[in-house]
Amino acid sequence: MALMKVKFDLLKRVKLAQGLWLMYWLAVMTGILVFSLGLFFKIELRKRSEMMDNNESHFVPNLLILVGLAACGLNVFGGKVCHDSLDAVKFAKWKPMVKGYLMGCFAFNILLFFTALLCFCMQFQLYFALAEGLKNGIKYYKDTDTPGRCFMKRTLDMTQIEFRCCGNNNYRDWFEVQWISNRYLDFSNDEVKDRVLSNVEGKFLMESVPFSCCNPGSPRPCIQHQLTNNSAHYDYDHHTEELNIWTRGCRESLVAYYGGMMNSIGGLLLLYIILEAGVMVGLQYLTTSLETMADPENPESESEGWLLEKSVKETVADFIAKIKGLAGAGNQVGEGEEAVATVS
Repeated sequence: MALMKVKFDLLKRVKLAQGLWLMYWLAVMTGILVFSLGLFFKIELRKRSEMMDNNESHFVPNLLILVGLAACGLNVFGGKVCHDSLDAVKFAKWKPMVKGYLMGCFAFNILLFFTALLCFCMQFQLYFALAEGLKNGIKYYKDTDTPGRCFMKRTLDMTQIEFRCCGNNNYRDWFEVQWISNRYLDFSNDEVKDRVLSNVEGKFLMESVPFSCCNPGSPRPCIQHQLTNNSAHYDYDHHTEELNIWTRGCRESLVAYYGGMMNSIGGLLLLYIILEAGVMVGLQYLTTSLETMADPENPESESEGWLLEKSVKETVADFIAKIKGLAGAGNQVGEGEEAVATVS
């Protein structure tokens, strides 16, 4: 017995075909959007690859680009089928392909769901990549003359300015590294020598941050040096001066930025799955209603459409039987080849 059987006349078939045609082109537009978002995401990862220690994965954006292109191709084909469905001559050439096309769409929906899950899960990988990359970025900030690290200072400064952040976890990360190059230090100065000699590793450490940590919204000129020394500045308390520098760490800011982007893309893909499932159901009803017309030569004759030709239980049983049949045929072929080899 057919599942969810619906009766159709000419008007219903025309309306269904027109509605499906519009939905398919909406799906094509969504596929272009997914492709564009994948490309944008890939560019954004490339722009800040240094901040991730060049360990960022491009698997998800590449998959989004592939899925977007596949969506465009599949839905253009589906739109063409719907456009030709009311012309018996034109539909005849598409009819043998519809079943395989619907199976391909079902597999594509599984791929969409897998891609959406990857978008949500990739945030964890990015978190650890940013933690290591920002830590090394701060460490190599001063190495403007070292090949491969020449632009680290500029990249990190632009990141802190753009994302309104400072350091990896917070601004205190700058206190633990020497971020001023030795070429800009006067080692004849007693204060500089004392700081270098007082450190076990011979580094010039101080309670200071780069200019890019400064908050332009601060009502006073930015205080970059001796940040925790209240007596070094007039009318200053580092516990209450929240506007002086950015207090949020760059890892948190970047994870929020990329995480928001990936959550949005993942949500879009889940909505897209619903749209794809809707057009699959519609196309199934349309094709079955065309196949069961009482008089194929009379376009105004009534017909019936259904979601499944049999019940869910029977459909699953038939599918399992087909798989077993294919497996059995494969085993028989293998045994036959072995027997021929033995005789030889």
